[in-house]
Amino acid sequence: MNKAHLFTLIGYVAASLTTFCFLPQLLHTFRTKSVKDLHVGSLILFDLGLVFWLIYGIWLNSWPMILANAVTLGFQAALLGLKFRYGGRR
Repeated sequence: MNKAHLFTLIGYVAASLTTFCFLPQLLHTFRTKSVKDLHVGSLILFDLGLVFWLIYGIWLNSWPMILANAVTLGFQAALLGLKFRYGGRR
């Protein structure tokens, strides 16, 4: 395996780990419908950051970056949607 392939593999591993770390939070929030500890400002800022990382990845044509940020953005958007849906409940 040459260096380029090794670093691409490292990129995919890093992208997978940082992307799927949000899945347990999303599933937990969906099951419990508890969003009291989720700060809407943090979610929005993180989503905006993901949009910019996605644009940057597209510009670089970096598939690990594109896939990771697109999937993470989907998870985070769902979490933000749950925050708005269940945020008013007591």
